[in-house]
Amino acid sequence: MSFPVIYSAIGILGGGQLGKMLAQAGADWNLNLQVLDPTDECPASCCAQQIKGDFRDYESVVAFGRDKQLITIEIEDVNLQALRLLASQGVEIYPSPSSLEIIQDKGKQKSFYKEHGFPTSDFALVDTGEALDELLLGQTWNYPFVQKLRKTGYDGRGVQILKSSADRKNWFEHPSIIEEKINIDKEIAVLVARNKQGEVSSYDPVEMVFHPVANLLLYQECPANISTTLSDQARQLAENLISSMGVVGLLAVEFFIDHSGRLLINEVAPRPHNSGHHTIEASMTSQFQQHWRCILGLPLGSTETRDRSILLNLLGEPGFMGPARYEGMAACLSLTGVFIHLYGKKETKPFRKMGHITLLGQDPDLLRELAEEVKNKLKVIS
Repeated sequence: MSFPVIYSAIGILGGGQLGKMLAQAGADWNLNLQVLDPTDECPASCCAQQIKGDFRDYESVVAFGRDKQLITIEIEDVNLQALRLLASQGVEIYPSPSSLEIIQDKGKQKSFYKEHGFPTSDFALVDTGEALDELLLGQTWNYPFVQKLRKTGYDGRGVQILKSSADRKNWFEHPSIIEEKINIDKEIAVLVARNKQGEVSSYDPVEMVFHPVANLLLYQECPANISTTLSDQARQLAENLISSMGVVGLLAVEFFIDHSGRLLINEVAPRPHNSGHHTIEASMTSQFQQHWRCILGLPLGSTETRDRSILLNLLGEPGFMGPARYEGMAACLSLTGVFIHLYGKKETKPFRKMGHITLLGQDPDLLRELAEEVKNKLKVIS
């Protein structure tokens, strides 16, 4: 195969921070990229042509895709009907509409794991609050449990823990999953890649720590502080899963490890993912370049970890809403091993993802000290 692989136009559905970083990686290979996003001057517009439109809207997606040879995504919540039509007209779409259909619906995700023998927590599917009432009245489910909306939930939205009947007023009334509440020891993620030829490769697992209220990723360490046996098991499960789902591109697989050491798949995302941002500096091949390799049918890059890393999400500070200002940038940029990525969102609000910081080093204790220093210095205010 010769390079460059010639596509007169490549489309990305979604122009947020993932679209921006995907476009930045594509620019290294001079790919002709356009993004579809409804937000004025979306983050990706700095490095790809923006077509303003809603990636959830059928007509907008069809119009956007008419002159494209290849379309990919930075968000799952896209119009599947439009993508099916474009695929029938010869447009290459990765991940495929059939894979996206499973992953868009967390209920279908869970059912897929169960049907194909992948370990996951016990669950039940309910369509309404009344159906959940019936489960509880029939004593087929007990408190506490986790309720997740089957669609549209992300970044902690659409997920809640229900501890007792006093929480009845908070139940989601839309189709949802009921899951047993796992006694979690650690949460890890494995990023895995699969190209058109079926070549599969995974990155080292990362250990994730979430905000206790907002349920957003606060920081992560790579490699995860787990045994080699668990690490190998997680990577193998992720590699088996991407092949079983037929995904071409990236798949971020999030796991729970319970106190008995069981690995349980929580959920997946078929695109670049927050848990893979550290790969820009910490890995031989970034997740964003790897995604392009996958969907262009090129050989996969090395997933070897160059250096130990900690990734901090840069979130909007509580109490601030308005034009974003970044306090402490100069102080943090004076430190060795600190790499700051700002997403270009003009407005901040509490817990909004405004950027991330990757820290590299050899000594895990010194790296954690550095992370604490950066976290205390760099703030997003208005």
